[in-house]
Amino acid sequence: MSLERAAQAARLWGFDRPRITLAAARENLVYRVEAGETYALRLHRIGYRSKEELRHELAWIGALAEAGLPVPRAVGLPSGGYVAAVEGQLVSVVTWVDGAPLGPPGEMDGVSERPAFCHRLGATMAALHQACDLWVPPAGFVRPAWDRAGLLGDAPLWGRFWEHPDLGAGERDLLLAARAKADAMLAQAESTLDYGLIHADLVGQNVMWDGETPGLIDFDDGGYGFRVFELATFLLRYMDKPDYPEIRAALCEGYAARAMIETQELDLFLMLRAFTYPGWFMTRRGEPNTALRAARANATALKLAEAFMER
Repeated sequence: MSLERAAQAARLWGFDRPRITLAAARENLVYRVEAGETYALRLHRIGYRSKEELRHELAWIGALAEAGLPVPRAVGLPSGGYVAAVEGQLVSVVTWVDGAPLGPPGEMDGVSERPAFCHRLGATMAALHQACDLWVPPAGFVRPAWDRAGLLGDAPLWGRFWEHPDLGAGERDLLLAARAKADAMLAQAESTLDYGLIHADLVGQNVMWDGETPGLIDFDDGGYGFRVFELATFLLRYMDKPDYPEIRAALCEGYAARAMIETQELDLFLMLRAFTYPGWFMTRRGEPNTALRAARANATALKLAEAFMER
């Protein structure tokens, strides 16, 4: 069914006898379309983003591409516009970014020198945030806000993480205590933190590596947020690796082209990033491979909350 929808969408974009293959099945179904040039055709998760949100995402990444950032460009429909609907599902097409994804959590497939790569990635994120600050969004620009309310409020963007049904009473109490303490800390610090447009999902599957330049794909969750949240998102998946201290230092050193990252702030946002995942998995219970991943997310959130409360 999904491949049929992808084929229908490819016809809407006017691709001539394209070769269509599934590239990724995550939040969205992403198909690789080869039709002279190579494109990524995205069947968006139903109900997750509105047509307006997608249109603004595509305008944003288009501006980043114009600024020289290694991101996709939106591909317009022959009839005009950038987003279509096929059987009730929103579809968009962007150019293909060269390279291969870093891979599953903790891995950096194809990377020989991990700290050197992370230094380069940090510099790329610094350049991305600089380009975001220079861009003037269109009127009515709509994207999510990873602000204090979006992370720690009564209705966080990815759900009330402290209510995950697999948590015991003591575990819920721990997360609530850490949430309250973190909210008080962030309330004091938020006015001084660098805040603006961020990718917001800098995980290995969204970082492409061709041996020279880290490419960035999937801005689906991109919006407004604290810039240190961006670095924490990447680092969270490597915290249990032996070279984590070197990776962390290298990423921050690369990002220093824009700003220095304070140790205490990064530690706080590593926990806040970990808090988002139990909430995210709550809304996906029953989907394939979710139970094990949710258990890992809960364990990570609890571990960081415990360490945070002991400080």
